[in-house]
Amino acid sequence: MSARRYDLLVFDWDGTLIDSAPTIVACIQSACRDLGLAVPDDERASHVIGLGLRDALAHAVPGLDPDEYGRVVERYRHHFLQRDPHMTLFEGTSDMLLGLRRAGHVLAIATGKSRAGLVRALESTRLGPLFSASRCADQCASKPAPDMLRELMDELDVPAERTLMIGDTIHDLQMAANAGVAAVAVCHGAHPRERLVEHRPLSCVADTKELRAWLNANG
Repeated sequence: MSARRYDLLVFDWDGTLIDSAPTIVACIQSACRDLGLAVPDDERASHVIGLGLRDALAHAVPGLDPDEYGRVVERYRHHFLQRDPHMTLFEGTSDMLLGLRRAGHVLAIATGKSRAGLVRALESTRLGPLFSASRCADQCASKPAPDMLRELMDELDVPAERTLMIGDTIHDLQMAANAGVAAVAVCHGAHPRERLVEHRPLSCVADTKELRAWLNANG
């Protein structure tokens, strides 16, 4: 019997492992500005981080004709690709993930990014080899549906009670609840602590240092 409480640790990407939330907000706003659409404020734009891009646009730009989604997505990606090389992992992320792997945990990713976007991110950060599997928003139902977690658990043969979700948004926590999986929230990303604690994560940690300490003690 493993001494670990959780065999599978599933991480969100944007706002959890990499400091990208402000960039995503700015790119959503810039895309809307380019097309003469109503520009969402920071709170509305940050709320959608973690969702698939089309689901995000439906909330960020209420009333937007679905036929216009493609144009907004094109402008969003234009701005994001310009900023992408300048985004950095949160301090201590690489060491934390390497330590978790050495401790015997299986690591996976559940993200609102596209598959192409995640591949690019894993290549640029060189973190790809640390993850055993991943699911993206263009592969299955977007958060907060449970599909990403259920597919990861099936692929890696780990039951829900041995799986932990780590994310920075209520979408991550809702997905975990829908999949019957425990969750930990980090507060350095898109959603503030007061919104995260409403969804009763096991813990709500301030940063990667606190997350690593919590996982070492409880994971």
